Amino acid sequence: MSKPQNWHATAFNQSQESQNQIHSDEIARVYGFRGGLVPGVTVSSYLTHPAIEAWGEDWLKKGQAHVVVSKPLYDGEDFSVVVADVTSESYTATLTDQAGTVNASGSMRLNGKAPAPPTKRGDPVLHKGQSIPNATREEMEKLQENGMYALEARWSRETNMSTYLKDPAAMPTLHNFNARACANAAFMLGLSNWALAGNAYMNPWIHLQTDSQNYAIVEEGTQLTVECDIRDLFAKKGHEFVDLNVDVYVRDTAQPVMTTMLRAIYRLRTAAQE
Repeated sequence: MSKPQNWHATAFNQSQESQNQIHSDEIARVYGFRGGLVPGVTVSSYLTHPAIEAWGEDWLKKGQAHVVVSKPLYDGEDFSVVVADVTSESYTATLTDQAGTVNASGSMRLNGKAPAPPTKRGDPVLHKGQSIPNATREEMEKLQENGMYALEARWSRETNMSTYLKDPAAMPTLHNFNARACANAAFMLGLSNWALAGNAYMNPWIHLQTDSQNYAIVEEGTQLTVECDIRDLFAKKGHEFVDLNVDVYVRDTAQPVMTTMLRAIYRLRTAAQE
């Protein structure tokens, strides 16, 4: 088994047309950013890239990651990921942009003693066109108390998260649709974003942090069910935060494939409020 290595690439914003307009230049600038933000789950996938290259299927079956996105990364910017504390089963990493700013950091390891996987509850599934509340504190508290809808997803090359690099051919072999085509971290962690945004209307909002545990490989064409529940709500410096627990299962067998704890800002203060 090889060890994780440093790497560098160019940031790619796959979500410029997203309903979350923090990824668009116009709205992001209203909130004090230089332009549309590269999705936090994409930044996270850059930090886990050394893991998939070094550990392959083992990472997809038992990889554990703690990732914090601390500064915005913009489309087209060159970045570097530097690994440290490297062993045969773990490493830490920082992502730095071309200006030398540290944008994100994380710790990754193969978890031979992973916690017991979650059990599917069978939450009702949100249907297309179903109305959802605006993400006010009051409505988020209701979701915390009453529960949330499950969402369904399919891993395929049609999703905008099918690649975290502008050139899909540069993706690792396990994530390349010309090869194995297993689900990548941007897609899998992105399910937590999708679950949150599917239950409450937020625009704009920001993904900040995930603590995730992999349990199984997701092959091309796999239908998934995503269940979630709010663990905490709090305010800080004018922003409103949510901690969301998310569990992902193969839809037809209820096999758990990943669990993650997402922290996000669901309501931002504007630059004028600073």
